[in-house]
Amino acid sequence: MKILVIQQKMIGDVLVSSIICNNLRTAYPDAQIDYLVYASTTPVLEGNSSIDNIILFEEKHRKSKIELAKLVLQIRSEKYDLLIDAYSKLESWIISWFSGAERKISYKKNGRTFLYTDTVPFEPFPKTNLGLAIERRLSLLEPLNLNTTIDPVPHLFVSEKENQDAKALFNKFDVRKDRKTVMISLLGSEKLKTYPLHFMSKVVDYIADAADVNILFNYFPKQIDDARTVFNNCKPSTQEKIYFDLLGGDLRSFIGLVNQCDLIIGNDGGAINMAKALNKPSFIIFSPWIEKKIWATFEDGIHHLSVHLKDYRPALFENKTEKTLKKESLLLYEKFQPEFFKDKIESFLNQNLSIKTNDFT
Repeated sequence: MKILVIQQKMIGDVLVSSIICNNLRTAYPDAQIDYLVYASTTPVLEGNSSIDNIILFEEKHRKSKIELAKLVLQIRSEKYDLLIDAYSKLESWIISWFSGAERKISYKKNGRTFLYTDTVPFEPFPKTNLGLAIERRLSLLEPLNLNTTIDPVPHLFVSEKENQDAKALFNKFDVRKDRKTVMISLLGSEKLKTYPLHFMSKVVDYIADAADVNILFNYFPKQIDDARTVFNNCKPSTQEKIYFDLLGGDLRSFIGLVNQCDLIIGNDGGAINMAKALNKPSFIIFSPWIEKKIWATFEDGIHHLSVHLKDYRPALFENKTEKTLKKESLLLYEKFQPEFFKDKIESFLNQNLSIKTNDFT
């Protein structure tokens, strides 16, 4: 059997949708399972034996109809038996329609059901603590009536060398070995997904006051000015616990660093999803325009929990569309005072810092 799974989009989406490949591998151990993704997301798939081939959807496929046609012909030539479209947007509709796959599965959307042999409801509300991001992906497997146990957890695979390189970097920066280490998801993928910097400084202060820990900032070199703003607004006692310049050189080295940390706190995004895939406890601060019910995955109030302005000021969200909330996001962020959830951060730290300290010798 030859299978193609489609999930263009960002790192978090690609990582979460990899559970489709993982469960297909369990059900069909001898199948060829290919995964169509953006090139920038491939580092989170390294080491995943559930995926045989990664097919890249590149910028040229978006800009050129000729290049898109070439990609479609390439896919058609593979003669896939099964195609699962987890992206379900114009580009994947075109690929699915012309793929020639015998069976095609995606979400049920008005005017698009004719593209697929099987469609499943795009559920509006989660039924479990897995969150909609997970539940929706798993629903795409339902038409197959698999007789295997479903694993809902995305997984990242870290090599021994990557672990050793991360430990060496900890040693280079003299990270204290007698303390646990907290990774801060400092900045979102855009300003509308980034908790205000002056508020984030308070959050970092709360962490430093509540526990004697090492603190690492997750940011790209091009974001150093924003990262420095957060650092400068922290109390001196907090700054002493922050290893500001300890960064990975690329996404894989960052994954290695996260694997040496004990938990992650901060903005929703790829860093949080990668930490969860490494079985690290997470505390998420959601943007006002992002729906918590989708990405608050595995929420149990202990190892994984999140906060949203709507939890504290629900009246601000009444009769407002996602488009309106996105437009007002920066104004709403300023109403999302860190004092609202200070006690939750302290509780989260108390419950998740009792595990054994990472030994990075």
